[in-house]
Parts: sequence; structure tokens; C-alpha cells
Amino acid sequence: MGVVNYIRKDLFNDSKFYSTLARIALPIVIQNLVASSLNMVDTIMIGRVGENELAAVGISNQYYLLYTILLSGLFAGCGIFISQYWGKKDLSNIKKVQGFGLLTGSVFALIFTLLAVVFPEKIISIFNTDATVINLGSSYLRIVGLSYFFNALTVGFSTASRSIGNSKLPMKVSIVALIINTVLNWVFIFGNLGAPALGVTGAAIATTIARIVECSVLIGYIYITKNELALKVKELSGITIAFIMNIIRTVLPTMLNDLLWVLGTTMYSIAYGRLGVQSMAAVQICTTVYNLCMVGGYGMAHSSAVIVGNEIGRGNEERAKDYSKKFAFLSILLGIILCIILNISAPYIVTIFDVSDIVAVYARGMIAVMGINFLVKSFNLISVVGIFRGGADAKFALILETLTMWTIGVPLTFLAAFYFKFDIRVVYAMIIIEESVKTIPIGRRLFSFKWMKNVTLNK
Repeated sequence: MGVVNYIRKDLFNDSKFYSTLARIALPIVIQNLVASSLNMVDTIMIGRVGENELAAVGISNQYYLLYTILLSGLFAGCGIFISQYWGKKDLSNIKKVQGFGLLTGSVFALIFTLLAVVFPEKIISIFNTDATVINLGSSYLRIVGLSYFFNALTVGFSTASRSIGNSKLPMKVSIVALIINTVLNWVFIFGNLGAPALGVTGAAIATTIARIVECSVLIGYIYITKNELALKVKELSGITIAFIMNIIRTVLPTMLNDLLWVLGTTMYSIAYGRLGVQSMAAVQICTTVYNLCMVGGYGMAHSSAVIVGNEIGRGNEERAKDYSKKFAFLSILLGIILCIILNISAPYIVTIFDVSDIVAVYARGMIAVMGINFLVKSFNLISVVGIFRGGADAKFALILETLTMWTIGVPLTFLAAFYFKFDIRVVYAMIIIEESVKTIPIGRRLFSFKWMKNVTLNK
């Protein structure tokens, strides 16, 4: 009865909470929707060129996923500090954390760019042994790798902007990038407006140009308007070793968590890729649909990290607890909605893509599996990526997610693919088992409130 009474009396009876949520979450959702739409546009356009091209771009993006997840872990860890410092209106320390993140992210970007440009064939061959796919994927990766440095700056400034409650700026810049990328895809992939039809290479050129413009517009606006995040070198002079170590103690588990997660996801992609080009094409379709569906989940997760972190920084622990409970119940509701939508719409979604009948059959089954997985995935995501990170509790997530992925998810996926030789739909369903196992310990941690830590008290 306590849960029922909470839902009936308290869950939706807080106008301040929902107005704050709407102000922060809506631009994040739109930005994520734009980013997912950008990927969907790429997938649809490349899919019309051929299945080998679709598989090549999908595999190339697995390398980008490894890179961007590492960046996300870094800047998400920095965002914990920025959101809590923003609750205290401590702009000086916000700039120091921001500077640390941008410098570290730039180093990561340069390393990944060097590997992508020099060794693209070796990277692609990890995921697929088809010579045509390796050749196409290498051409794409060698070009798009040049955009990684600009992407690092974009992610760093966007995350910091969201952490201080300004979600609209990254959203607007993402819309600009979507428009540019879509138009340039149309020009360079298919050879419109007098340009040569470059296929996969054209998609890489379009993506690279769009990311450079996105970065330039975002940073240009921040410095021209003298935004709070317009960092100056002299503002980093007060950084001490103790301050950096305090950041690293929180950032490192967040980065390791995201890195181990994406490495596990990469292992899934290796298993999927070994099932053939048709299976990999179906995976690429499902990945695009998944990213599109996750805009609400990531929007709520990032918003919860900011909102809960701000309240902890202000010293309002009881309000932070109440907000965390609201986010938990909303995440369950979101999972139910996504499950229903995906299972109803799966046959219609696949018709958007110009693929063979067998790829369409695989994709329909995988989308239905995805919907079932969202019943637990939404709660896990918003708790771990949102609430726990807002409370600076990165170690729990690191331990739990590492254990479940590497002792349950990855082994089951490889057994299903290589030993039992199930088709891609059954192999893909292994994700449900992994997510379900995590739900109980995450729920216990959430309602124990042991995740609440005020990192601004440690200088």
C-alpha cells in the first residue's frame, strides 16, 4: 500500500520537480533524438547503396562507440562535480573541472584518430573477415577518424552545459549538425548537385564536416556570448594535485564502467559479426532503432544526474532522495511504454529499410526482443547513469555492471552464437538475462540511499 499511496499522492504532485525536469530533459531528449535521427539517416541512405556498405559503416561505428563511450565516461564523471558545484554556484571550481576534462578528452581523441588513420584495416577485421566489408569500412574509418578531436570538444562543452542546467544550447547545435549531415549525405553518397557518387566514402566526408561545424558553432557561441563555460587558461592556475586526485577518484570508476561496458558491447558485436553480413545488417538496423528509442531514457538519466546532483550540492539531501524515487517510478513507466510501442510497430519499422527478406525477418524479431528488454533496461539505465552518478556513486555501478556483463552477458552470447549456433534473434535475446539479473541489486542500492555523496566537500 505504501507504494500505491506514493504513486497516487506524491509521484505526480510536485509541479516544481516536473517543471525543472521539463526544462532540462526536453532539450536533452530533442538533442538525443536529433543525434539518433542523424544515425538513422546515415543508415537508411547507406542501406540503399547495399548490405555490404551498411555492414561496413555499422562495424566502423563500433570503433567510434568505443571512443565516444570513453569520452562520455570522462565527461560524465566531470559532470558529477560540475552539477554539484553549480548547486553551490561555485563557478571557479567548475572551470577547473572543465579544463581537466577537455585536456584529457583531447589526448584520448588524438590517440583514437591516429589508430583510425594508420590501422583501419586491422580495426575492421576484428569484427568481420569479409574482404569487401573490410575495404569499405577502412575507407570510412580513415576519413571519419579525423573528426574525433572536434567531437571531444563538443561532448565536453555539451556535458558541462547540461550540468549547469543549460540543455538548450547543445540541442540547437545538434540540430544544425543534423541538417548539415543530411544534406551532405545526399550530395556525397548519391552524387547530387554535380558531386561524384562516393557511397561509403561520401558518408564519411559528410559526417566529418558536420562534426567540425557542430564543434565550431558550439564553442564560438560560448565564447562570443561570454557564457559561464568560456574557459580561460589563467582560470586553471589554482588547480592542485589534491583537487585533481579528488576528480580522478570519481571520474576513473565512471570511465572504467563505461569502458568495460563498451568492451562488452564490442564482444557482442564480434559474436554478431561472425554470424554473417545479413545478421550484421539486421544488428545495424536494430542499433539505429535502439538509439532512437533510448532518447527518452538518456534524457531522463542525464536530467536526473543534473537535478539530483544540484540538490546534493545545495545540501538538500531529503529533496534529492524524493527526486530519486520519482525518477525510479518514471523509469519503470517509460520501460512499459517502450515495450508496447516496439512490439506493435516492429513489422512497420523494418519496411523503412531497403533490405532483403531474411534481414527483415531477423530485424523484426530483434526489435521485439528489444522491447521486452526495455522493461528492465529503463530502470537500470536511469538509476545507474542518472541517479547514482548524480550522487557520485560510481564504484557500485562499476562492480555490478562489470560482473553481470562479463560473467553472464558475454559468455551466454558467445555460447549461443558459436556453440549452439542459434540465429541472430536468439543470440540477441541474451541481453534480457543480463539486464534482469542487475535489477534487484540496483533497486536495493537505490532505496538504501547509500549512493548519496557530496564531492564538493572534498577539496
